[in-house]
Amino acid sequence: MKTNGARFLESLGIAFALREYEVDPNDLSAIAVAEKIGMPPEQVFKTLLTTGGPAVYAFAVIPGDAELDFKKLARTAGWRKAEMAPLKDVQPLTGYMRGGVTLFGARKSYPAFVDETAILFDHISVSAGARGAQLILAPEDYLRAAAAIGEPVETVDLTKDARPANAEASR
Repeated sequence: MKTNGARFLESLGIAFALREYEVDPNDLSAIAVAEKIGMPPEQVFKTLLTTGGPAVYAFAVIPGDAELDFKKLARTAGWRKAEMAPLKDVQPLTGYMRGGVTLFGARKSYPAFVDETAILFDHISVSAGARGAQLILAPEDYLRAAAAIGEPVETVDLTKDARPANAEASR
């Protein structure tokens, strides 16, 4: 399967592997994808389209086992508040269906905020631009390709801090 994401990386001369998997339309989670491609969920990054208000969008790229911290994103992006873009807007704005969103080859480019944990790994996985296909590449190459889109790319802490298991009990 040749995807827009793969074509974009090829155009930049960036090495990657394309890994295909069977799609379960009832479970598009990054954790399910990680299991299917044989990678730990913290190395399988999901690309989320977020909004800071009317016609203000950015991609947030976070580990598959993490939850986006909207306050951190808003602070980083300079927005008053951040939230997920409405699902009905994702395909018209990006050209991609939920479960297949990637920065590469999107209909329109937006700033990208990539969780800082991406650089901890030798390789990460991101959507190739279609459900059932993942790009495996070095994080430095991912960031270089993201910068080639022509929008700002920032590596920052974007995820909610894990709460200790006994946090509720100690209140």
